[in-house]
Amino acid sequence: MSDAKRQDRRTVWAWCLYDFGNSSFAVLFASMYSVYYTAEIVQPTGQPADAWWSATIASSMLLVALSAPFVGGIADHTGRRKRLLAIYTGIGVVAVLALTLVGPGGMGMVVLGAALAALANVGFEGGLVFYNAYLPDIAPPDRRGRVSALGFAVGYAGSLVALGLAWPLLEADLWEWMWVAIAVQWVVFAIPTFRRLPADVPTGVSMLAAAGQGVRQTLATIKDVWGMPHLRRFLIAFFVYMDGVITVVFFAARYATETLKFTGVQTLGMLAIVQITALIGSVVMGPPTDRLGPRFTVRIMLVWWVGVAIAAYLAEEPAFFLVVAGLAGLGLGSIQAASRAFMARLIPAGRESELFGFYALCGKTGSILGPVTFGVITVVTGSQRPAVLAVAAFYLVGLLLLKGVRDDPAVPDPASAVS
Repeated sequence: MSDAKRQDRRTVWAWCLYDFGNSSFAVLFASMYSVYYTAEIVQPTGQPADAWWSATIASSMLLVALSAPFVGGIADHTGRRKRLLAIYTGIGVVAVLALTLVGPGGMGMVVLGAALAALANVGFEGGLVFYNAYLPDIAPPDRRGRVSALGFAVGYAGSLVALGLAWPLLEADLWEWMWVAIAVQWVVFAIPTFRRLPADVPTGVSMLAAAGQGVRQTLATIKDVWGMPHLRRFLIAFFVYMDGVITVVFFAARYATETLKFTGVQTLGMLAIVQITALIGSVVMGPPTDRLGPRFTVRIMLVWWVGVAIAAYLAEEPAFFLVVAGLAGLGLGSIQAASRAFMARLIPAGRESELFGFYALCGKTGSILGPVTFGVITVVTGSQRPAVLAVAAFYLVGLLLLKGVRDDPAVPDPASAVS
C-alpha cells in the first residue's frame, strides 16, 4: 500500500472516530436524558412532559437550522472549518457537563434542564455541519457511499460503548455521572479527528466580514439551490422524511417507557439492539449505495420506515417492540448514510461547507415539525400511539417527492457550476 493511500485511510478513520465519540451524546441524550428529564424533572411539577421535551428539541433544531447556512458560509469564506468544528464541540461538551446541575426542584429546574439540553443539542447538531462537509475532501466520488456508511457504523459502535458505560450508572441511580461519561467519550475521540483532518487554510477574511458574506451567500445559496432541480427536490424530500426519522430518535425511549412500560434497563437493552442493527444497516447498505446509487437506498428505506411506524403503533408486548426496534435500527443506519452520500453527489466542488450547511438547514428545520406533531397529538389524544402512526406520513410524502430526482453525477443540474 502506498504512503498516500495509507495516509488517506488514516484520515478516514480519524474522521470516523469523531462520530464514535459524539455518538455517546446522540444515544444517551435522546434516550436517557429524555426519560430522566420528563420523569424526574417535569412530571413532578404537573407539566405535560412530552410537550416540554418537544419544545426543547424543536427550539434547538430551529436555532441550528437558522444558523447553519450562515456559519457554513463563514467556514468557507475564512477557511476556518476545523476551528468552527472545535467551537461547536466545546459548546456541546460544556453544556453536557452542566447537566450535572439539573435535578428535581420545581419549575426553575424544568427551565434550566430544557435550556442546557437545547444548548448541548446545538453544539452536537451544529458541529455536524462541519463534520459532514469533510466527506468530499476525504473520499473520492466512487467511495463516498462506503465512507459515509463507515462513519455511521463507527458511530453506532460508539453508541454501544456509551450504553455499556451507562448501564452500571443507571443501576446505581448515578444519573449525573452518565452526563460526565458522555462528555469524556466525546472529547477523547475527537482528539484524533482534530489531529488528522486537513488543516484550516485561512483566507485572510475576518470573521466579521465573513459573517456579512455568509448572510449574502445564504440568500444566493437559496437562489442557486432553487435553480438546481435535482438538488432542490432532494432537499425538500430530505426536509420531510427526516422529520419522521428524528422524531423516532427522540421519542423511542419515551414511547417504550410511557406506553409499553419498559424499565430503565429494558430501555437500554432496546437501545443496544437499535445501535447493533443500525451498525449492520450502515455497513451492509454501503456497497449497494455506491453501486446502485443513494436514491435507490433512500427510497427502499422510506418504504421500510412506513412499515416500522405501523408495527410500532400495533405493538402491545415488549418482546414484539424489541423486534420493531431492531428493524428501525436497520433503517436508521441505512437512510442516514445514504442521504449524506446523496447530498455529496449533488454538491458542486468548492461549496461543501456552504451547501452542507444548507443540508443541515433542511434536516434540522425538518426536525421541528415531527417532534411538535408528536407532542401535540399526544397531548390532544392522551396517547402516544396515534402520534407514532402519524409519523408514517412523513416517510410517504418524502418518498413521493423523490420521484424524478437523479443522483447520477454525470448528469449535473443546470446551475451546478454557479459559484
